[in-house]
Amino acid sequence: MIAPLSRSYADARAAFLDTAATAQARIRSFPHPLTGLEDEELFVDVAEVGPADAEHVVIVVSGTHGVEGYLGSALQRHHLETYDTDREGGAAIVFVHALNPYGFSWVRRVNEDNVDLNRNFVDWSQPTPANDDYADLADALVPGDWSAETQERTLLELMGKVESLGIERLQQIVSGGQYEHPTGVFYGGTGPTWSNDWLRSFMHDRLDGVSRAAIIDLHTGLGPWGHGELISSERPGSDGFDRQQAWWGDVISMADDASVSADLSGDWLGAAPEFAGDTEITGIAIEYGTVDPITVLQSLRADAVLHGHRDPTADDAVEVRDQVRAAFLDDDPSWLETCLPRYHSVVTEALERLS
Repeated sequence: MIAPLSRSYADARAAFLDTAATAQARIRSFPHPLTGLEDEELFVDVAEVGPADAEHVVIVVSGTHGVEGYLGSALQRHHLETYDTDREGGAAIVFVHALNPYGFSWVRRVNEDNVDLNRNFVDWSQPTPANDDYADLADALVPGDWSAETQERTLLELMGKVESLGIERLQQIVSGGQYEHPTGVFYGGTGPTWSNDWLRSFMHDRLDGVSRAAIIDLHTGLGPWGHGELISSERPGSDGFDRQQAWWGDVISMADDASVSADLSGDWLGAAPEFAGDTEITGIAIEYGTVDPITVLQSLRADAVLHGHRDPTADDAVEVRDQVRAAFLDDDPSWLETCLPRYHSVVTEALERLS
């Protein structure tokens, strides 16, 4: 049985560190400059098992999108609890806990700058990707208030856009990434974030001398309940995509209309080959479904209004955080049990391919 989801970042972190220590993992903690919802210190914690000098490494990342880290943390803990040196083979396994600890703590998908980390890994020496159509939706997506009247009016406006544009085109405009509206949804920022800088530095150092690495990034919020879609940042026909398909089979490129994800600008798995040029990296995102897309979008809109136009420390902000949590997580134990086999099969196949 997998342990229940934690109720706070502090609880999740403590449980992860305790489990890692019991597994005799090598643990390092990297402090974030800000504090969390409960004024607690924030960290990216890294726990490693297996040979420290292994030529092959599996890296499992939770909390790229903060609130989604609660499931990632539970899966990482379960893996550490059941870790078997003989079964896992000769690869090292590196667990990165809470890449975005600020969002994890505040129950937000985004970071301290309202930035979606998976829109932040663009080439900042070049102009940011254009998304001119987002401007027409910006005020409806994130209005200045969140009254019942405003919610009804703006939701009807957005539903009208579904009729005129189609759901796939609207999803691409809304969630593909935008760089002009800092209080909006799916905002990519104005430069590398703290987590961006940290991840690049950590991966560069950790993958030094590593010939091959698998990276598994854990996500929630899109697709059928409990199903883990394997999403590739690679284009169909590329060497990387062919390797992903050979490893895991039912991989879907985000460039394919069949994916639950839009085609993103600035996702970090797409940039991962830049982190360590001498390492062959095979990366995959597991996207676990929760509720319907409209419910997810409504939670993100409420959160953006809260942090952009209201007081996120007020008593009524708890309702918004509960709404976000319910959109991206399911505390029903059966959801966790449904999510676990996909995680196990992806990690097992990666270890076998690297052995």
